Amino acid sequence: MADRLPLHDLHVQAGAVIGAPCGVDLPVSYGDPAAEHRAVRTAVGVADRSLDGVVEVTGKDRVAFLNGMLTNDVQRLQPGQGCAAAFLDAHGKVQMLLRVLVLADRLLLVVPGGTGARTQEALEKYHFAERLEIRDASDEWALFLLAGPETPRAVERLTGAPLPPAPWDHAEAEIGALTVRVARGRGETGETEAWLLARRADGPAVWAAILAAGVRPIGLTALDVLRVEAGTPWLGHDVDEKVLLPEIPFDGLVSHTKGCYIGQELVVRVRDRGHVNRLLTGLTLEGDTVPRPEAAVRAEGRDVGRVTSAVRSLALGRPIALALVRREHAAPGSPVVVVDDGRELPARVTALPFVRP
Repeated sequence: MADRLPLHDLHVQAGAVIGAPCGVDLPVSYGDPAAEHRAVRTAVGVADRSLDGVVEVTGKDRVAFLNGMLTNDVQRLQPGQGCAAAFLDAHGKVQMLLRVLVLADRLLLVVPGGTGARTQEALEKYHFAERLEIRDASDEWALFLLAGPETPRAVERLTGAPLPPAPWDHAEAEIGALTVRVARGRGETGETEAWLLARRADGPAVWAAILAAGVRPIGLTALDVLRVEAGTPWLGHDVDEKVLLPEIPFDGLVSHTKGCYIGQELVVRVRDRGHVNRLLTGLTLEGDTVPRPEAAVRAEGRDVGRVTSAVRSLALGRPIALALVRREHAAPGSPVVVVDDGRELPARVTALPFVRP
């Protein structure tokens, strides 16, 4: 039997169609992916993101330690602030994409689904004499993503407090008698976003309050379309341990003024003296066929890349894809062919994002 989200039964009660695309039972939709997509583009929707992990770092040396591990500047952050960051290996290859939330006595690292233990183990390899503790606290949290232009008003209806002003700024708030942490997201879907972090035991009540506030639940199908339209790479789909950080859009992940971190030499060398050989870019396809991930991208009779994610865009009404493409063929407008199970699908390289708010 596949694993389930803690709120599985509540999702079923809300009309969720359940699938297990990654070995975990997830709400694929709530019956109408197009309406769910439209809710995020025009109003506000909510996705249960409790599959995402939370790693807690405490102790006197926590900030200095993480500042030497991650690509962004953790040292400058005050309690109530945060940032997105990457954790690289010594060759500049992406090991993890994460969000850092700074509290007065700890840091919370929000990581992609199923990677909490892996993140803890990866950081522990560099933990020697520093006075800190790294703990996978994923089982203690329920996480919800609100997205859409009406998100600020939904947050105020729920908590009576404004959405924090800057990406990854966060604050404690109350939903009835329940304490939650509200963080402003950075546009995974291309829209205004809020992350609500609650104690796992409070998850059912927080979910019920969100729906009672008029927020529409959205499933994985709509969420995947939204993030591909926004050009947002997902770890395990578009980014893995073979991908160099400069090969993907990394605005907001890197500080170019902080001290040393693992993999910095490659990032600086590419910035100052060179380039990478391939780039994650968009493809707009002709016809109605959505290619499978790993489909070859060809130009001038040879392979020049591969598809990493592909969906039928509900905003554009046609197939689109994210793909890693050789730099010389990655300029917007360049013609390519996607080869999927022997079928040749004409396409053009497209600048990201595909859709802007």
